[in-house]
Amino acid sequence: MRDTFWGMPLWLGVLVAVLIIFVRGQVYYWIGRALGERIYTSRPGRRIGEERLRKVERLVARRGALAVFGAHWVAGLRHAIPICAGAMRMPLPRYLVASALGSLLWTPPWVVGGYAVIWGWLEVFGRSPVAVAALVAAICGLIGTFVVLRRRRGRGRPGDEPAGPGDEREHDEPGATAPRP
Repeated sequence: MRDTFWGMPLWLGVLVAVLIIFVRGQVYYWIGRALGERIYTSRPGRRIGEERLRKVERLVARRGALAVFGAHWVAGLRHAIPICAGAMRMPLPRYLVASALGSLLWTPPWVVGGYAVIWGWLEVFGRSPVAVAALVAAICGLIGTFVVLRRRRGRGRPGDEPAGPGDEREHDEPGATAPRP
């Protein structure tokens, strides 16, 4: 395993990553602060949905700085909570401390762990082309399984259109769906 990260010592790479995550949180906070209530009518706000954003706001209102700190560990919330915190005008000093602590504790394990996994796999692959083939096959199998399961899950939902001329589903009213077994 190498002791450099993008051409710099590993400790410096971790420090840069922590700063990037911290700055990202500040950018999100100030975007939320600038948008305020307009966050709900913005394109991303409409896409996310007002109810979801209101849930995040309630979480920030209830948990405050703890929500900002904990959001680092939850995908999706690590982006939404800083924006809502800014929109709600969370006091900046409280936000900065929570964001700094979250960045400092969340980032290093991911950077060092990811670094170790990547270099470990590269080492294995360098010694065994069979391992590369097995990994590619496993990834293709996982993707195929995921696609099949998604398609199966999508069938038979209420409101689905008939599949075609051979579909024998009967409905009493237009738009009505048969009860699920």
